[in-house]
Amino acid sequence: MIVVDTNLVVALLLTGPQRELAESVFARDRHWEVPLLWRSEFRNVLALTVRHAGLALAAAEVYCSRAARLLADREHAVDDATVLHLASASGCTAYDCEFVALAERLGVSLVTFDREVLAAFPATAIHPRQFASGEFWGDRVSEALSAVYAGSGH
Repeated sequence: MIVVDTNLVVALLLTGPQRELAESVFARDRHWEVPLLWRSEFRNVLALTVRHAGLALAAAEVYCSRAARLLADREHAVDDATVLHLASASGCTAYDCEFVALAERLGVSLVTFDREVLAAFPATAIHPRQFASGEFWGDRVSEALSAVYAGSGH
């Protein structure tokens, strides 16, 4: 199980330069979890693509349906205080911190293309290329928490 951000969902479902990489992530782990926010972000990407890249509205609706089926029963609410704390401490947007908060709560990695999130949350976030290639070992969040507890005498 992994948490993925909206850009990875977009990359998997729409034709584009990151599609092959997104497919590799999906092949490695098909259990993608997301905060509820993903739907609004996904619809916004599609609306912009309709307006600026000529995607047909009917096609955008099909993509919405496909994404909803892909992530059925995998949507989670996140805690407001946690998101605000993460955003305040990191300088990342609250939107991005929803994905981080969910990954931390589930104790799994967040797979994201977002450079700011990758830099701010190295124990939680991993680039899709690293995830797909297996360039990491074990569960990053659990390992980071274990290191924290080991250092604190718990």
